[in-house]
Amino acid sequence: MSRAEYIHDGPDGDGARAADRAGGSGSHGADSDGARPERTLAALPPARGRGFARTWWGRAWLKALEDTALDGEQLRRGRKHAREGAVGAVCVRPGRITAVVQDRDRTPHRSDVLLREFGEAEWDRLLEVIADRSGHIAALLDRDMPPQLAEDAAAVGVELLPGIGDLEPECGCEAWDHCPHTAALCYQLGRLLDEDPFLLLLMRGRAERELLDELQARSVARAAGHVPRAVRDASPPAPEGVPAREAFAAPGPPPLPAPPPAVATPGRPPALAGGTDPAGALDVAALEFLAADAAVRARRLLAEALAPGHATSPVPAALTVWEDTVRLTAAAPPAPIAARLAAGCGRDRTDLARAVRAWEHGGAAALAVLEEEWTPDAETLARARVQLAAAWEEGERAPRLRATGNRWTVAGADLQVRYGRDGRWWPYRKERGRWWPAGPAAPDPAAALAAPGSDG
Repeated sequence: MSRAEYIHDGPDGDGARAADRAGGSGSHGADSDGARPERTLAALPPARGRGFARTWWGRAWLKALEDTALDGEQLRRGRKHAREGAVGAVCVRPGRITAVVQDRDRTPHRSDVLLREFGEAEWDRLLEVIADRSGHIAALLDRDMPPQLAEDAAAVGVELLPGIGDLEPECGCEAWDHCPHTAALCYQLGRLLDEDPFLLLLMRGRAERELLDELQARSVARAAGHVPRAVRDASPPAPEGVPAREAFAAPGPPPLPAPPPAVATPGRPPALAGGTDPAGALDVAALEFLAADAAVRARRLLAEALAPGHATSPVPAALTVWEDTVRLTAAAPPAPIAARLAAGCGRDRTDLARAVRAWEHGGAAALAVLEEEWTPDAETLARARVQLAAAWEEGERAPRLRATGNRWTVAGADLQVRYGRDGRWWPYRKERGRWWPAGPAAPDPAAALAAPGSDG
């Protein structure tokens, strides 16, 4: 299926997942020097009016929490914290998840939940189970975890999902059992596990890329083992190798071909409308729009690949369905498609309009600044204050600012600057009682407040 769940729910209302969902969001992977793998996932918006887990494995995670915690009142308060968006970015790594959780008075607490990592023998048995069934690998790649996989793992002594007592809490509030902060973190992770079961495998000790590489190696070995004996016997014997001197004296591999040229304009997608009515409820206009969008994206990706330093640039995180909805809406689709996007995104039209304006000013980074309110740690806050102090020259009158989290509001004016996690400043202006993005990011707050659209 294509972007934004084929323009939300598709023509048949099946709610197919977006192609961009693969890989999750945030940073992930092990460093080249062998550092432990981890993924950091951005804070989720409030979850009012919805449950915390839809999938069976997400519900199993929450059951382990609810069966372990001794105080139901702490769980109730934790659900309320999570539902109100009090959980910050979640860091997932082997054996541990971590986030900063705010109380109602905005007091931050670092909260951790620990889960036992698998040993090498357990991983060996689990990988054999997954490699033994191609359907298991296909399901994982589709961000699904069939119950049969967990049953097959349990049959060889590997309990993939946590049980009673497996989720061990640690919190800065110094509670000895699950407190509202660790409970909120667990409920938040239930939502994240719905989207990506590889997070559970990362907690058990293997990052997605490492796990898939190991599965590929085992699949290749299994395929080689199924070659008929007669074919293997007829094959020429493997060479015993050559002396190192000869190997080093041999000419090197041929040079790589020249990179393709840049493309001046996106290709024109085919016109799908014809004399025959489409089968079923196929939305031809939506498919044509998505094909045109794919051509634009392909041209941009090629330009990025040809740019200097591309080989060392980090791989951007895959877009969520909401981010892809905003991106597609910002591309000014035809009115019927824009209406479907607005109806299927689960937000009101004002929320979508604010998100589109943010996207136009800075893509996914600007959208994150719009939707995420976070409390800078002491070091980050010190850097921000230094920039604020240096933004206005001596003798120049600086505005009086009120700070709330990462947001500084100009006293007596409908102006605000927000400090992004990347150290940039984003201008905002209050319109119709809500804060709207007013321009692209700037390196200092004075420049942000001077951006067109953010001046008085």
